[in-house]
Amino acid sequence: MMPASGGSRRVPDIRYGEVPGYRPLELDLYLPGTGEPAPVIVHVHGGGWRRGSRREPLRALGEDFYDTLAAQGFAVAAVDYRLSAEARFPAPLEDVTGAVGWVRDNAARYGLDDGRVFLWGDSAGGHLALLAALTGGKVQGVVAWFPVTDLLGMPADIADAGAVPDTGPGSREALLLGAPAAAVPELARAASPLTHAAAGAPPILLMHGAADDMVPPAQSIRLAEALRAAGATVELELVPGATHMWHGASDVPAIVRRSVDFLRARG
Repeated sequence: MMPASGGSRRVPDIRYGEVPGYRPLELDLYLPGTGEPAPVIVHVHGGGWRRGSRREPLRALGEDFYDTLAAQGFAVAAVDYRLSAEARFPAPLEDVTGAVGWVRDNAARYGLDDGRVFLWGDSAGGHLALLAALTGGKVQGVVAWFPVTDLLGMPADIADAGAVPDTGPGSREALLLGAPAAAVPELARAASPLTHAAAGAPPILLMHGAADDMVPPAQSIRLAEALRAAGATVELELVPGATHMWHGASDVPAIVRRSVDFLRARG
């Protein structure tokens, strides 16, 4: 175990799953060291489903982001999952759901509270966090920052935001699905959190840059509307002036505080 700031400690390179033919699935666990069972954030990194890792939190947050959460009393399971060049959907969803299951199964061993498990992700990670929670991930809450929620709706949303959508076979969405979303509409719908909005959803916080033209805020707005219509608990906050990855946001620490407060109120 490696020491970290704020009295927390890190347990690196934990193998939470293994699929024959693929690299081992690993997570790093950050523990607050409070002496009491800790609520757990399963954190899912972004990167368009094709890049990134558990050791690369959003640049705007700083390298000590996980330690900062641990210092506030949350354990963090920062997870890797199979990227789109390794395996297509639903592989990354299966991995994230498996990581949630690992946390629950190993809670007693690491001093975790298996009744307070949350998902948190940004961009593609937000998409996977939402999808895992909405398809049986059994968590007590979700924070999703600028997530993709409707794969079929992405091209129109991007065009409406003033950008040029990529609908070809090399797009992020096509690499995830194995073909452009329009060519595999049923698969695209199955891979979209919007499809799975239901009354039984855990409480969800959606935060999105109001000026995001890579993953437009219409994606979060549409999911929030669907969740409310279904009777689920959802909060939506659009951050003025912010684009993707919180570029242009005036107060990123306030965004983090808002997210932490949302989860703390659920546990």
